[in-house]
Amino acid sequence: MRILLDECVPRPVRRELPSYEVRTAADMGWAGKTNGELIALVASEGFDVFLTVDQNLRFQQNLRAAQVTVIVLFPRTNRLVDITPLMPKVVIALESIRRGEIAEIRA
Repeated sequence: MRILLDECVPRPVRRELPSYEVRTAADMGWAGKTNGELIALVASEGFDVFLTVDQNLRFQQNLRAAQVTVIVLFPRTNRLVDITPLMPKVVIALESIRRGEIAEIRA
């Protein structure tokens, strides 16, 4: 499974997902892209999941039409110390989420 981390997700989060191919927007040369551009790239480049802390994304983009699978984290901040405790729930979500679905992971 290929996962793209949004720019707002700290790069070290990838260590919490060792069983997956995880890339960052910066790795892909997509830093600074708008949400719409990122969603289109996620779909066209064959990523299975887009992981973000952008809680407004689902209201700004038509994710279902794009058939992009999104996991939105709701940490206290977007610092690694606040995101890491959510990662076991992310792994569980990855086991059952389907294309085009949106999962929200809360503390």
